[in-house]
Amino acid sequence: MDMHDIPGVKADDVAGAHEADLRVQDKYGVNYKQYWVDENEGKVFCLVDAPDKESAARTHREAHGLEAQTLYEVKEGA
Repeated sequence: MDMHDIPGVKADDVAGAHEADLRVQDKYGVNYKQYWVDENEGKVFCLVDAPDKESAARTHREAHGLEAQTLYEVKEGA
């Protein structure tokens, strides 16, 4: 799960960035599953299945250049 701080972010812009992630993700063995946008707070959260943090970050970097400020490595619960 990653978090981006993007003041002034709009959901439509994030949708486009997510589509770009989907076009690049196979190259790095990742799967960007879902995202959430808080336009008021300028926050974007991305749920990604990746072999490691760097693979997730590389996908964002190549797809659109919007790197996350925070990237959490989490495990799925029940």
